Amino acid sequence: MTALALETYKLTKRFGSFTALDHVSLTVRPGTVHALLGENGAGKSTLVKCIVGYYRPEEGAVLIDGREQAISSPTVARALGIGMVYQHFTVVPGMTVAENLLIARGALPAVIDWKRLRAELSAFMAGAPFRLDLDATPLDLSAGEKQKLEILKQLYLQPRLLILDEPTSVLTPQEADEVLGALRERAHAGHCSVVMITHKFREVAAYADDVTVLRRGARVASRAVADAPAAELAALMVGGDKAPAATSEVPAAAAPTPARSAAAPGAVTLQVRGLVVMGDRGEVAVGPGKGLDLDVRAGEIVGIAGVSGNGQRELMEALAGQRARESGSVQVAGQPYAATRQQNRALKVRGLPEEPLRNACVGAMSVADNIGLRAFDVQPFSRAGWRMPGTLAQRARALIAEYRVKTQGEGAPIQSLSGGNVQRAVLARELSEDAALLLVSNPVFGLDFTAVAEVHRRLVEARNRGCAVLMVSEDLDELLQLADRIVVVSGGRLVHACAAAGADRHAIGRHMGGGHEALAGADLKHAA
Repeated sequence: MTALALETYKLTKRFGSFTALDHVSLTVRPGTVHALLGENGAGKSTLVKCIVGYYRPEEGAVLIDGREQAISSPTVARALGIGMVYQHFTVVPGMTVAENLLIARGALPAVIDWKRLRAELSAFMAGAPFRLDLDATPLDLSAGEKQKLEILKQLYLQPRLLILDEPTSVLTPQEADEVLGALRERAHAGHCSVVMITHKFREVAAYADDVTVLRRGARVASRAVADAPAAELAALMVGGDKAPAATSEVPAAAAPTPARSAAAPGAVTLQVRGLVVMGDRGEVAVGPGKGLDLDVRAGEIVGIAGVSGNGQRELMEALAGQRARESGSVQVAGQPYAATRQQNRALKVRGLPEEPLRNACVGAMSVADNIGLRAFDVQPFSRAGWRMPGTLAQRARALIAEYRVKTQGEGAPIQSLSGGNVQRAVLARELSEDAALLLVSNPVFGLDFTAVAEVHRRLVEARNRGCAVLMVSEDLDELLQLADRIVVVSGGRLVHACAAAGADRHAIGRHMGGGHEALAGADLKHAA
């Protein structure tokens, strides 16, 4: 099995009158890692979907090992040795990990020899960059684990050209390094070529050999990574002469942390004591042993770091009222908190959940109706039990402008927006009025660095106004940049706490790997 050479020649793709891809030519050398950079809407995903046959381009050609190929579908691409990990999950929720791996093959025999295939899958998993329970279903998995399954599906097929669309968005830095390191080794050994869409300049510098920058559907630069400083790449992406002033991925010299007030944190806003939460399969996902204790004060961001699948999702769902609490207490501003709609309004609790289009929106409803979900039944948006759509639309237009939501209008379905703009719309709804407590989970999953900077700025502004922010992120760099304090969760327990300023990322990483005793509440306060 040898790596493929890929070329595109003047690929052009239009959607009606909109040109998403404008005569893009690209060369991927065999046995290399080639990064694609660009803002949301730059054409990166459209380009790779044309390569794998998901879209049919109006003009241009795709060449594999120097020969033009008519790739009419992903099935044809797979037969040519091309695999792709999409940005959005394609796993089958009701099937096990083992079954999802098998159906990635395509055609299956009428009768499956499960004993032989289980042995084969176990051997594959033992040599994979990371492991999942073969009997688990995606319903049991966190977003990060589902992303790992998507990558494992393609590795199982042993592709000669592997395309990855934002492959590390929900992986920890350690997991990302492990995965990308393994893929780079595979590429440099000549087994496959890798095309990687990413917004993380650190990943480009560390793992890519070549990089191509797209802007507004056109290629603006292709060069060796060694000749492409991050600040120059950032400038090429946005079309300016200088790098953007604030992103989470441009190196520190080009991307200062959003300005934060120096005021000391205030009183405890969120108090969690002895919390125990069960997982999807009846296991204790949060608080095994004595339960979980945690405080978040007004005017601070507390970041929760941890390897995906260590109870973060269950914790945030329990705090948000999406999952039952087995035992323990939760108080907001000194009052028992059950996460009802009335309490959220009275106590000013807001949330920015993981995958907001699925967890915080109704996709088929308009942008205006989604922005109004928290206020549609109160004055001035409702009078005498009658909804006032004109008032809601007027408010939505103002927030769309303030939060720079790119949409065809407030009446457009929210599912028609890009990921970054869905996130902006949810932020507009959650932060349009002062919040006292903000519950945030992986807030910049899959977003370009311009959208990342916007989300980060809004979070820090909320913190500066006195909001208590509890933020789960599987990107340690993001937590180190934004948080005042960091606590590490492992096995559903809090095992480490430290101030973010000056924190030792390697020490945090060791605790993320587990093997440490849980900290008592007093120890957490002392460590912070």
